[in-house]
Amino acid sequence: MLLGTQRVNDAGHLEIGGCDTVELAKTFGTPLYVVDEALVRENCRKYTEVFGKRYKGDVRISYASKAFLVQAIAAVVNEEGLDIDVASGGELYTALSVGFPPENILYHGNYKSDEEIELGIAKGVGRFVVDNPHELRRLSRIATGHGIVQPILIRVTPGIDPHTHRRIRTGQEDSKFGINVSDGSALEAIKEALTLPGIDLRGIHCHVGSQLLDTQSHTDAIDVMVEFLATVKSETGKSLPELDLGGGLGVRYLEHHEPPSYEAFAETLCAALDAAFEKYGIETPALLLEPGRSLVAEAGTTLYTVGQAKKVNIVEEPGTRTYVAVDGGMSDNPRPQLYDAVYRCLVANRADQPRDQIVTVAGKHCETDILIWNTPTGVIGEGDVLAVQTTGAYNHAMASNYNRFRRPAVVFVQNGHADVVYERETLDDLLRQDRMPARLQSS
Repeated sequence: MLLGTQRVNDAGHLEIGGCDTVELAKTFGTPLYVVDEALVRENCRKYTEVFGKRYKGDVRISYASKAFLVQAIAAVVNEEGLDIDVASGGELYTALSVGFPPENILYHGNYKSDEEIELGIAKGVGRFVVDNPHELRRLSRIATGHGIVQPILIRVTPGIDPHTHRRIRTGQEDSKFGINVSDGSALEAIKEALTLPGIDLRGIHCHVGSQLLDTQSHTDAIDVMVEFLATVKSETGKSLPELDLGGGLGVRYLEHHEPPSYEAFAETLCAALDAAFEKYGIETPALLLEPGRSLVAEAGTTLYTVGQAKKVNIVEEPGTRTYVAVDGGMSDNPRPQLYDAVYRCLVANRADQPRDQIVTVAGKHCETDILIWNTPTGVIGEGDVLAVQTTGAYNHAMASNYNRFRRPAVVFVQNGHADVVYERETLDDLLRQDRMPARLQSS
């Protein structure tokens, strides 16, 4: 399962972006996030291309930055002509810091503080995605106070329960996100938005869930969303010009994962949209999409240094389990603990050898910190470099200092060059925010 520019070089080592991963580990240390810049750029271009060719109206692709955000990735996304969506003041500040055009920013979040709303309005973000009526009224008050008419989308929940992990489902009615369509709440919010000062209602938004390996949830949501557009038009006389279907397309974490290709995804969604527009008599709106994981996940690889191996007896077949410890774990990848996430790995310095040994990869934190259960690796031992694939999304973004671990460095690799885009934290960084009360200093 070699992804993007990954290949096995003449030394038998895993190579990414023309860079030997064993050398990367020596030069930059481990754990280390390695990002295949060429693959990210290719994904951005292809996603834009496939929808641009198939959709009959305007299309805007917005990178969902919650998946992975450092200044360098924001700059790459901007260079490739995508918009960006943010879900906090920190994400907004990061995007703005690299000169991202504020009119190309969508501002998400189920609870935006007054401070965050003030920042977004002051910087001129292109769209606020309003999550609830309370936020709608606050936004109206703050925008009016600044003499601004703020374009918005209203996030609605279409009542679609996707087939994905329960903690990354967002389109069902019982959700903290959005306003329900089925009970009339969403229509009431639309009507209120059309009357409020400082508000320019541009359209509706939904997001059904993440890591979706088929298109059924999206096509189900399309029917609900387009029917709702028709209801809004009949009830208010207003044709909303924008429809945002969020993101959610899955990626390959294991060999048997087969998400739709970008082409198949676009073909299915655009056909469903055309049919729904005709069915409900809706003029083609501008289409907004928000891929995150599907643009960056497979472009990321995490390198670890292997410590000791430990064999224990177990009741289940084959009677033993081999735990292999690495120098990272849940502080650089909490997803296995949060979402039962699964991964594949290979020994980077022996990438040309068969994977004929089953091990369990354990992190070094003071928890039951298992990165990968029962995975094939082949020969593996102390000092080896282990490469875990498809870690470009929600790994760096969710990293923490648990056990006072330092967040790893991130390097972008391309054409044989490696650039640090996020410095490894130092021990002093761990103390930077600490403050010692005077009454304790003497001790």
